[in-house]
Amino acid sequence: MNTIENIDENPNQELLTQPPTQTQNQTQSHSRRPRGFAATAAAAAAAAAAANNNSNNNNNNASSGKGKKEREKEKERTKLRERHRRAITSRMLAGLRQYGNFPLPARADMNDVLAALAREAGWTVEPDGTTYRLSNQSQSHHHLHQQMAAAAATTTAAFPVRSVESPLSVKNCSVKASVECQPSVLRIDESLSPASFDSVVIPERDSRGGEFNASTSPINNSVECLEADQLIQDVRAGEHEDDFTGTPYIPVYVMLANHVINNFCQLVDPELIRQEISHMKALNVDGVIVNCWWGIVEGWNPQKYAWSGYRELFNIIREFNLKVQVVVMAFHEYGANDSGDAWISLPQWVMEIGKGNQDIFFTDREGRRNTECLSWGVDKERVLNGRTGIEVYFDFMRSFRTEFDDLFVAGLICAVEIGLGPSGELKYPSLSERMGWRYPGIGEFQCYDRYLQQSLRKAAKLRGHSFWARGPDNAGQYNSLPHETGFFCERGDYDSYYGRFFLNWYAQTLIDHADNVLSLASLAFEETKIIVKVPGVYWWYKTASHAAELTAGYYNPSNQDGYAPVFEVLKKHSVTMKFVCAVPSLQDQEALADPEGLSWQVLNLAWDRGLAVAGENALSCYDREGCMRVVEMAKPRNDPDRRHFSFFMYQQPSSLLQGIICFSDLGYFIKCMHGKKS
Repeated sequence: MNTIENIDENPNQELLTQPPTQTQNQTQSHSRRPRGFAATAAAAAAAAAAANNNSNNNNNNASSGKGKKEREKEKERTKLRERHRRAITSRMLAGLRQYGNFPLPARADMNDVLAALAREAGWTVEPDGTTYRLSNQSQSHHHLHQQMAAAAATTTAAFPVRSVESPLSVKNCSVKASVECQPSVLRIDESLSPASFDSVVIPERDSRGGEFNASTSPINNSVECLEADQLIQDVRAGEHEDDFTGTPYIPVYVMLANHVINNFCQLVDPELIRQEISHMKALNVDGVIVNCWWGIVEGWNPQKYAWSGYRELFNIIREFNLKVQVVVMAFHEYGANDSGDAWISLPQWVMEIGKGNQDIFFTDREGRRNTECLSWGVDKERVLNGRTGIEVYFDFMRSFRTEFDDLFVAGLICAVEIGLGPSGELKYPSLSERMGWRYPGIGEFQCYDRYLQQSLRKAAKLRGHSFWARGPDNAGQYNSLPHETGFFCERGDYDSYYGRFFLNWYAQTLIDHADNVLSLASLAFEETKIIVKVPGVYWWYKTASHAAELTAGYYNPSNQDGYAPVFEVLKKHSVTMKFVCAVPSLQDQEALADPEGLSWQVLNLAWDRGLAVAGENALSCYDREGCMRVVEMAKPRNDPDRRHFSFFMYQQPSSLLQGIICFSDLGYFIKCMHGKKS
């Protein structure tokens, strides 16, 4: 009875916990299979249950797939947010470097920024982070400055700015009339902890005199005068931004059009050239630049040099008492990028050799040959009628130096630029328009000719990984974007063990080519200034991989400085580094480009290495706005060492006589460079 009552009160518990009895076991063992209508109903119920289970599984799979897609979308959104954040950070650092002259390293982090700001405010920051001030002022004076700097740090947290603009006079704390309309901004001192802004009393402006009411200022009561090292002033009036009067004199040389000499080394139109040089003379240019084309001078037969057209051109320049400041040894092709100008190819005898041995030209992954210049793989291969590549270059340079020895002695020719790649720049032809490249594509690696592949196999074998003797198979095409490839994307293969090996070899080949050619150029042009042109590949600079720079031969990702080893070679041969200066444009935002950031890195690194630095404008920045940006780059206003370009080469998109260039703009640019324009 007790058992029955318990079951009635809690039947579930009893059925779960009570062990089965003998009767129940017999009943289960002797249960019969359903028959007839019962069997049909049981089968239907089982089928319905199975269908229900399948439906639940499908729903679970669908939910799982949908969740995976959402996660992938969130990853992409996170990547975009990270790129946006990096772009903002890069612009902030570029502004601090260019307009504030902060000595931030190329890969600055927040510690570097804080240290630079603290040093600018007069503090001493040790390498281990210890920060202190060396001052003989009283304790109250020091405490007051701490309050002001801390309040500035708090204010800057909401409004991040770099420079301190204050209308306080160091002597009498008065305001000059010329800066009454300028905003007052306190300098950051981020070595201090934030403090309440209410702890600093800002002196009020007196409505009658226009000066600060010193009698109501506790600052004036405690300190008669603020010292310059405590409140650094950098008042810049907007109306003086384009005033370059008194700035360093930078010579400006203008490049002559390339079609003045035809393919038979004859001067095309001497009178037209005289008119153009006359215009240059009227603009007060310091000299002209002439391209000496290998494809013209040695165009038809090896070691048969025709210089007659250039001799006539130099005589005309001498008539106007101008100097051929720079002669460019142009070992590349010209006019193959739909420029509309004359087309100048490599020498015909070289092209004939190339028909039988196409591996003398740079080659991309698809096997397409680029005839813009010779592959660096033939620098030491005797494939050019028994001569190596560098021997061919040396013979050409030595012939020029011998032919025009009188002009060198007279000082008419002052410097020689050595072409080291396409467009005369030290780079691979990875961004060639004739191969289909368009801005802002990342380009393609150019290392698939037979000779460079032999060099790669040798390097891989020495490393002990012969299977690394290949180019990357996931680096995209000429017009791919970094995030579309497995090699250049975030955390891509470019930073793997293989990627680092390949990029080091690729960049070292570029450096070796420069070293080999410059060694012979130094012999050919003793006691003559030698110039090397470095490209400005600035698109995708704000990404981690710097893909366009990598394909061009500069191993300069965000975690490495790719220009330092190049500049070591230039320093070894005492050459002048000429940098192609570009200015920002609207389309640069989509390409995460940063021409100013790249310029800051390259120029400051070259100056730090002790190199003489020159500049050349990109063809896209010959208007007044672009030229003014170039002037700011050529002689930074806030550089404490007053470093500036040694000279500047103005590259014109066409002849001056075609009217594309505004003479007033060009004249204004030259006066600014000369430091004479107010």
